[in-house]
Amino acid sequence: MTFHHYVVTALLSLAPISELRGAIPFALAKGAEPLIAYLYCVAFNALVAPVVYLFLSTLHKLFLRMAWYSSLFERVVERTRKKIEAKVSRFEYLGITLFVAIPLPVTGAWTGTLGAWLLGLGRKRTILHVLFGVAISGAIVITVSLLGIEAFSIFTKQV
Repeated sequence: MTFHHYVVTALLSLAPISELRGAIPFALAKGAEPLIAYLYCVAFNALVAPVVYLFLSTLHKLFLRMAWYSSLFERVVERTRKKIEAKVSRFEYLGITLFVAIPLPVTGAWTGTLGAWLLGLGRKRTILHVLFGVAISGAIVITVSLLGIEAFSIFTKQV
């Protein structure tokens, strides 16, 4: 992998749309060793929780004064609350871990952290449980990616 590939992998890990679901397969496709891809992507995706909490506890209050931000934030909040409240309110922190661990669209570190903040869960425990969820999600994504690569190689010839 080149320096450029590492930068793209880091950005994919941090992006709310792709997170680990996009970063790990990209890193593997660019030739990263599986363990390096896992550790690198999980490390960058784990940065999301403290950054989101920092934003929500500081800049968010300032931005709420802007009409466009307030409107956008309310839509995101309502959608997130609907997705996460039933799952997380019953199990609290374990619910956050499980929600983040499922590598499906809009179930990653971004949504999990925002949901925990909306439900009033503590910052330190939320960050820890998001990290657990990210580690589990990364393990699932890398396993599925490697199994997919291996399954594909069965049907192709080595030239």
